[in-house]
Amino acid sequence: MRAAFILFVFVCSLAVQAQHPSNPFLAVPEPGAEVTFRNPVLPGFYSDPSVCRVGEDYYLISSTFEYFPGVPIFHSKDLVNWKQVGHCIHRQEQLPEGINIFAATLRYHEGRFYMITTNLSAGGGNFYVTAEHPAGPWSDPIWVDIPGIDPDLFWDDDGKSYVISSPFILYEIDLESGELLTEGRKVWNGTGGRYAEGPHIYKKDGYYYLMAAEGGTEEAHSETIARSHSIWGPYTENPANPILAHANAAGQGNPIQGVGHADLVQAHDGSWWIVFHGYRTVSDKVHHILGRETCLAPLSWPKNGWPVVNGNGVATVEMTCPTLPLVPFPEPASRTGFETNELGLEWNRIRYPDEGNISLTERAGYLRLKGSAEVIDRRSAPTFVGRRLTDHYFTATTLLEFEPEGENEEAGMILLNNGSHFDIMIGKIGEGRYLVVKLQFGRTVYRSEEIPLKPGPVNLRITGQKSTFTFSYAQGDDPFVDVETADSKFLATETVGFFTGVYVGLYATGNGQPSSASADYDWFEYQPGK
Repeated sequence: MRAAFILFVFVCSLAVQAQHPSNPFLAVPEPGAEVTFRNPVLPGFYSDPSVCRVGEDYYLISSTFEYFPGVPIFHSKDLVNWKQVGHCIHRQEQLPEGINIFAATLRYHEGRFYMITTNLSAGGGNFYVTAEHPAGPWSDPIWVDIPGIDPDLFWDDDGKSYVISSPFILYEIDLESGELLTEGRKVWNGTGGRYAEGPHIYKKDGYYYLMAAEGGTEEAHSETIARSHSIWGPYTENPANPILAHANAAGQGNPIQGVGHADLVQAHDGSWWIVFHGYRTVSDKVHHILGRETCLAPLSWPKNGWPVVNGNGVATVEMTCPTLPLVPFPEPASRTGFETNELGLEWNRIRYPDEGNISLTERAGYLRLKGSAEVIDRRSAPTFVGRRLTDHYFTATTLLEFEPEGENEEAGMILLNNGSHFDIMIGKIGEGRYLVVKLQFGRTVYRSEEIPLKPGPVNLRITGQKSTFTFSYAQGDDPFVDVETADSKFLATETVGFFTGVYVGLYATGNGQPSSASADYDWFEYQPGK
């Protein structure tokens, strides 16, 4: 009888635990709920998102650091499905001394789009550009003499314009000239988290809200908020800060980590939303290779109250919330045939390479790359074009015709992050060509066995399996042969540093010497996997 009673109590306790999880901050899962969208809504290296609404249209930008064209701009009807329409930095003349673009803010005011950001390259600082249409053309920069990074623009109801950046020093500004109209005033110190950045000002119910990212852009990243009845402060902190964080019990074990650097937008139906970045890790739950990706979550914001993100300050991969009516765009083609005179908007270069070494017209239907003396490292501008990896599982393939004339010349396909790179390449020894996989991680370089090649084009393939990359080749009708497999974590941000994600691209180089041979790429194909 006693044993039966103990068993009954144990079963009851299990039932109670099932109804009331031991972690009170963790939302109870709803296995039968219908998934309305999946995060990230912009997969791959689209960090530091900023969003604005124009009528029933939505526009979003992200940071781009050393990649050119810079600051991609996307359009959406529903905040879930996005299509790129241009770049805010699309001419070298806009930033002739160099490019290194940090977080940016996108705003729309009286018929004009404004993008304000920080360029940390030579001759840099804070600036903004404007456009009548988000696809451009965008203006030359107007420089703003303020300290810090990640500037934000705000227009008040009386028509005055304000600018603020990471030290939380506020200025009134003349946006026709960039002239500061007041002395700067420090209006907030944040909540004490390290690397406070990305401030944004909003006005609602008579309050000025000042939101910022804190904690650094790794696991401790978060979003905090304060408010005041005056734009000049003092600002009172939300007692429930941070409003978005995964470095806590509620976010523990979430596939998305490092959430923060957010922006808010009110949809045309009155609902509120938050865009932010986060990263998805690979095998060991520490390293991420795709960069910080743009995510979306609903926001409740009662009158005179504080904003609450998704009920408990945590976002999930599979979101089950009501959305705007979804308006998806057609899926982009997986194969780029290089038949046009311009590369698609998804393609970038590293800084400003010699444009004479990149051509879509010298040989019709091919992308022709000519290697320069520049090598691929953290500071150079090599002959390279690439696009973001957007998937942990993928297959990237190209067909290359390349007859190197000197043993210094090489060309091939590359995975790249912050100067470290994994290549499957063609080179020359004596009178013959060879294929090799080269893995460069900082100062450490590994080369696979050199494989002699037959005359003719060579198919190059890189396959991603989340925790590994496999490099393969084929010629003619022969099947693909695997040459090498490498751990993907050696291209992760945690190992190579800085703030970008992995690119897959095509390149040619003379390895420090002049190069004359042309590398002709017939096509490039990127296929997401499962």
